[in-house]
Amino acid sequence: MFWDKISPIYDLFLGVYNGKVYRETGEKVAEFIGNEDVVLECACGTGAISEYIAQKCRKLVATDFAPGMLRQTAKKCRHFDNVMVRKADITNIKCRDERFDKVVAGNVIHLLPEPEKVLRELERVVKPGGMIIIPTYINKANRISAITAKFFTLLGAEFKRQFDLESYKRFFEEKGYTNVQYHIVDGRMSCAIAVIMKKNENIKG
Repeated sequence: MFWDKISPIYDLFLGVYNGKVYRETGEKVAEFIGNEDVVLECACGTGAISEYIAQKCRKLVATDFAPGMLRQTAKKCRHFDNVMVRKADITNIKCRDERFDKVVAGNVIHLLPEPEKVLRELERVVKPGGMIIIPTYINKANRISAITAKFFTLLGAEFKRQFDLESYKRFFEEKGYTNVQYHIVDGRMSCAIAVIMKKNENIKG
């Protein structure tokens, strides 16, 4: 699996290439986390965001499908006693409805063949009034992030789509989410953080 192979060098690569955004995305996501929150993080990767969430929440369940990524997260979060690291499939989360106060899914939407199903799954497991927080790298006019995406594709990653800010906003609108807040972490490869409050009017049909 590509993500297992790249897990030992993932932090090094992004730290050197895009360190400011890599760090500040975690810091920004943590701003939405309260000290009584029970948080689910899907596609946690190497724990780049997990370590910031862990400092704020009551409990974090950090999940990923790639064992190599989970090993990196476990190392990064080993000093926190409020973090559980588990293997899980973002398309089929094995927990009851409305379990979590906040759900985070970072840099994964662009990799999914059926992202709308994942959005519904994230919505299922978050409490009414809770938040779904979705950071995603976006392309800019200078095309640097597009070149980086092509580089990862050549290594074996499967990108289903690429976003700029406008297409990212349009993506959520087309899926029926109309009251999304967007926060931009700007840098060499910028990140757009979509924040969705769970309300009934967000759900189509």
